[in-house]
Amino acid sequence: YKSISETGLILSENAFGYTGRAQDFPRRNRLITGLSSGVVVIEAAERSGSLISARTAGEQGREVMAVPGSPLDPRAAGSNRLIREGATLVRNADDVLEALSRPGLTSLDAPSGRSYQGETDPSALPAAQIEAVFEQLSYTPMPIDLIAQAAGLSAARCAAILVELELSGKVETLAGGLALLAVDTA
Repeated sequence: YKSISETGLILSENAFGYTGRAQDFPRRNRLITGLSSGVVVIEAAERSGSLISARTAGEQGREVMAVPGSPLDPRAAGSNRLIREGATLVRNADDVLEALSRPGLTSLDAPSGRSYQGETDPSALPAAQIEAVFEQLSYTPMPIDLIAQAAGLSAARCAAILVELELSGKVETLAGGLALLAVDTA
């Protein structure tokens, strides 16, 4: 901590000293992808936290890249799907450098001086709010902002709840800010 604070960046939505939990990783990774010029997915199963990070990076205007894997290997199904959906195929470091040198990538400008006015504890997701979001979902994709409005929540709070529901396998989120109930493939 001391070394990083002297030479790097320490950034957290949680109080320092907080012990992270598995459900905290998508929120943490949202910060990391927001600070990055691009994301490279080396290997990802069809249901993977890496895919959530890749989707978030794309929504933030970051370059999304993926290393292909064998179509027979389930550990590569997610990264292969990213490539099929338009992620830059990465064969080596030169491919990453080329992708990041393209004009038009979102720059990492400092935000305006506006302070955060959201909830004080982003990890606290009341059951009533989770239920309100879940009740709005169906098997037809719906824009997240409309789900939030119908549930009476901010779009940021709704997005956090949808991440939690996606990690639990109950919801799928799609590119373009859409969400729907997960179809049980078992």
